[in-house]
Amino acid sequence: MASAMLQPTQPAGQDHITLAILMRIVSALFVAIMGAFAKQAGFGGANPGEILFFRSAMALPVIIIWIAAGPGFAAVRTSRPKAHLSRAVLGLTSMTTMFCAISLLPLTEALTIFFISPLIATSLAALFFKDRVGTHRWIAIGVGFVGVLIVMQPSGGGNEIPTLGLIVAGIAALLMGGVTVTLRELGSTESAAATVFWFTVIGTIVMGCAYPLFYQPHDPLTWLMMAGIGVSGAVIQIANTASLRLAPVSVTAPFDYSQLFWAALIGWLIWADLPAWSTIAGGLLIAGAGLYTFYRERMQRQTIAEEAMPTM
Repeated sequence: MASAMLQPTQPAGQDHITLAILMRIVSALFVAIMGAFAKQAGFGGANPGEILFFRSAMALPVIIIWIAAGPGFAAVRTSRPKAHLSRAVLGLTSMTTMFCAISLLPLTEALTIFFISPLIATSLAALFFKDRVGTHRWIAIGVGFVGVLIVMQPSGGGNEIPTLGLIVAGIAALLMGGVTVTLRELGSTESAAATVFWFTVIGTIVMGCAYPLFYQPHDPLTWLMMAGIGVSGAVIQIANTASLRLAPVSVTAPFDYSQLFWAALIGWLIWADLPAWSTIAGGLLIAGAGLYTFYRERMQRQTIAEEAMPTM
């Protein structure tokens, strides 16, 4: 979700669009898989500090191989180290709350609440970048927040959702929206490869220094789950970047909502969790609001492009 502000660098032919959509679906699948790994690691006693370290450290080799085989290391050169450091701090804080929320909530409910973050990003962009957000999009943002309130309602039937988990998930969504806005500003001068690389490097160094404070012995399954978190995170970043290079974000971003299907399927298969009706209803409102926002942004870009065309 956070990469939605970046733009593709290749023309979007039909073959490119199909592959771009496939990459976005793969990304959505691995978001759900990473959430499942994090939840299972939490059951095994892993704390957020350990999970964050493995999220970065296990992703770094994959990211390095991808850069070496693709854009090359020249693409990661930067003249803005402080901006990357600020983005990393915000990103690590965001991931901390995200993983905490996943440990406290059923996977589907957590990911559903996280989906309010693009709407939060739109609001923050209007505040900090003075983006023009018309009445239609403000209404869509309001509808999305109503969806979150519905998800947060007690489901009844002995399947109550923890209040603390809902609060933490809401904070995570707010921070994720802030990450999206930060990526937009950073992306004005930095390549996607540089953003991904430096975030992963800084995260590995910071959490590596702190790791002795968090270390605990674990069973082999928990170690495997934490390693899977890092590899999944790398796949998400690579698939998103590939998608954005092949087709416009307005075409591919709606497929992010397939995360909800994958999360519900994984939650049912592994923990026999079924989403409450309030989650389904609220999720539909959030998804509808998000899709409408993408549609309005696409129409606005087309209008701006048409107005900029010279007249004969």
